[in-house]
Amino acid sequence: MKTVLTLGASVVALASAATIAQADMIETIKERGELTCGVHTGLVGFGAPDEAGEWQGLDPDYCRAIATAILGEPKVKWVPLSAQARFTSLQNGEIDVLAQNSTMTLARDASLGLTFPAFNFYDGQGLLIKSDLGVSDSKELDGATVCIQQGTTSEYVIRNHFTDMGISFTPVVIESGTEFFSAFFSGRCDVITSDLSQLAVVRLTSDDPSAYTVLPNILAKSPLGPVVRADDKAFENVVKWTSYALLTAEELGVTQANVEEMKASDSAELQSFLGANPGVGELIGLEDDWIYNVISTVGNYSEIFDRNVGKDSPLGLERGQNALWSDGGLMYSPLF
Repeated sequence: MKTVLTLGASVVALASAATIAQADMIETIKERGELTCGVHTGLVGFGAPDEAGEWQGLDPDYCRAIATAILGEPKVKWVPLSAQARFTSLQNGEIDVLAQNSTMTLARDASLGLTFPAFNFYDGQGLLIKSDLGVSDSKELDGATVCIQQGTTSEYVIRNHFTDMGISFTPVVIESGTEFFSAFFSGRCDVITSDLSQLAVVRLTSDDPSAYTVLPNILAKSPLGPVVRADDKAFENVVKWTSYALLTAEELGVTQANVEEMKASDSAELQSFLGANPGVGELIGLEDDWIYNVISTVGNYSEIFDRNVGKDSPLGLERGQNALWSDGGLMYSPLF
């Protein structure tokens, strides 16, 4: 009996220590008064500073949502990072969360001490060419020079793609994200490969979009989302369920404009979801009105998508795979 009690006490002590360790990130952010977010060095629609120097885009809005969930307001410190530096900066604790078009892979998820709590954009790797090449399919690119950004999954995928087709290509590996695109426009390569969302941005923001064509080939899946360190389950849960809250709000018809009205409705589901009734915050160490605060600040997923990359933005991307599951897309939230 004494042995059992001793073991039981040890388990409780270990569990308490684990809980304290896991709560560190949330408490650190509260004490600091801001979330430190790693973002793209500049990709319109997904993460770029506006004329006033304020970061805008789908990924920055996710960081605002996470900060608001914890702090009650969107206080964020922005840290622009290259593709090569992004994961190291997260591992070293220079940033709290990485929100920078990062693709989940087995190696990244299992070997870097990092984790991908949820996806905020389903993408695919593609190819952008100069229209005057007269090419309509990647199998016609034998001997082409291809610009590839170092530190991304694109290099591995494109090599396999060309090998599988039995044709050759000359890689031009570029380190900097800004240099990557300018290398293509200056003629250093015939093709660039990246996520289709990035290629759409590059094409539409060029001097003459008609001079460039995105080929129909989809070379690989690219599930994108925020990344956190894997040693803090409590903070991981906040990032995960903040993402799910944005989707659930869209499902329930809760928007930035009507969230106050919805919170006061007679619906028990809405009252619980928006914190009018207690419970939705306690399990992840937040106040019960955290979802109400998030939607009041950034809106639901549809609002974030539309204003940054969708129908209300210059990019005008279709929802496609990023539609809700009920509309034939892949966006799906577990139950609250």
